[in-house]
Amino acid sequence: MKKTFYITTPIYYPSGNPHIGHCYTTVACDTIARYKRWQGYDVMFSTGTDEHGMKIEESAKKAGKSPQEYVDEIAGRFKRLWKFMNVSYDRFIRTTDDYHKEAVQKIFKAIYDKGYIYKGEYKGKYCVPDESFWTESQLVGGKCPECGRDVIDAKEEAYFMKMRPFAEQIEKLLTETDYLQPRARVNEMVNNFIKPGLEDLCVSRTTFKWGIPVPFDPEHVVYVWIDALSNYITLLGYENGAHDDFGYWAEGAEIMHMTAKDIVRFHSIIWIAILSALDLPFPKRLYSHGWFNFEGKKMSKSLGNVVEPFVLGERYGVDCVRYQILRDMPFNGDFDYSNELMLTRINADLANNFGNLVSRTVAMIEKYFGGVLPENQLADCDADGELIALAGALSAKTDELIEIPHLSQALTEIFAVISRANKYIDETAPWLLAKDGANSPRLAAVLYNLTETVRICSSLLAPFMPETAVKVWEQIGAAPESVSYDKAGAWGTLPKNVAVKKGDIIFPRFDIEKELSELGRL
Repeated sequence: MKKTFYITTPIYYPSGNPHIGHCYTTVACDTIARYKRWQGYDVMFSTGTDEHGMKIEESAKKAGKSPQEYVDEIAGRFKRLWKFMNVSYDRFIRTTDDYHKEAVQKIFKAIYDKGYIYKGEYKGKYCVPDESFWTESQLVGGKCPECGRDVIDAKEEAYFMKMRPFAEQIEKLLTETDYLQPRARVNEMVNNFIKPGLEDLCVSRTTFKWGIPVPFDPEHVVYVWIDALSNYITLLGYENGAHDDFGYWAEGAEIMHMTAKDIVRFHSIIWIAILSALDLPFPKRLYSHGWFNFEGKKMSKSLGNVVEPFVLGERYGVDCVRYQILRDMPFNGDFDYSNELMLTRINADLANNFGNLVSRTVAMIEKYFGGVLPENQLADCDADGELIALAGALSAKTDELIEIPHLSQALTEIFAVISRANKYIDETAPWLLAKDGANSPRLAAVLYNLTETVRICSSLLAPFMPETAVKVWEQIGAAPESVSYDKAGAWGTLPKNVAVKKGDIIFPRFDIEKELSELGRL
């Protein structure tokens, strides 16, 4: 049987239209899911929308719609965006799905029956945009420590979940395993939340109605984070009959969550407490990436500094957008997006480097050999060795980096080999070799080496840029079996007499100043 791999995005809060900041997490997960499928794993890749809570209720009222009408519309926009961005998710969950609501009520009741939930009164601070509770001491400058926005005073009857029984287990998971990455987040969670003593968690609300009713006390609705976090198991069929995929959550299964850093507390502490209370296995990894900033500020709908992915994808190509956001987001930091940076990446990395390599290689094979290389080739160990060694080692490097997951570094390694191949063209000067017919076997070897390098690099780029990879394979004559996982990194997979066919330019260059001006008017 295939090994399983379960990867999740957070489920997104549909209080407004999705933007390019949402795209990073989803495209990153899509890349990893595609890579794992390519490796032969049985993959479950999930995403969805988190549709309950006070903010949704308020936003719907302002829009003159019912909460259900409001979330139906925005959930549809998320689905359209993921289709547009070529995201290969397996399941899209909405917290308004009946099967999910049924399971959340059973989860709440099970934790209550075990004595971990009790009734009391909540008095403190509440951040409506983040749907998060805070004590006075946790505020920063009187504002929410996560998003920096205003909080409101909250006082109401509520149910609470005991957190201290799980503190030791949570701390052990964080400090003794690689569950939370980057590791810098571990100290933040332990020192700021666990060491001072975990506060009991308010897990119900009575001041609004747009939520899942507590099964034994319907005046209360389940706290949205209990509702939202449970999606990772309810969509697999936990406590409902909608699906039968809970094997993806079996003990020892590979489970990976990906979130932005502002919700790492919920996934590294609260989610683990819920799983502990239910006696369920823990996920293997949680990767908490940085923020998508624009002009130094976190990209958000409320600040009005969002970037529209549909506009960028339609104008420059979805794969160009996918490449740039994955290439420039560092593993352990934030990314300050700009249209100029995106255009510079397209011109430098994609048009001048990768696109140029493919175009020159195919054009020379057509010009000098009529599109089909001869089998009679003359290799040169000194001249060819470095390129062959770099390209041959690339697959193993990429495997390691995807596993971490250092997606930006994986792209850096792939494009280093692409750059080396372009340098190889200058070193071997095929146009000079072509002047002497006696050197045609040597010329054929040079062009074969370039084509084989393109095959390897494009195969490894396929999870990142799936449409581009197919276009490249068509031009270099790479048969499907030559780009399978077991063959992709093996030097010499293409037949010596490979046939190529020149196609359209894969990445056109853009006039940056002109494009910035045009984008400013859109």
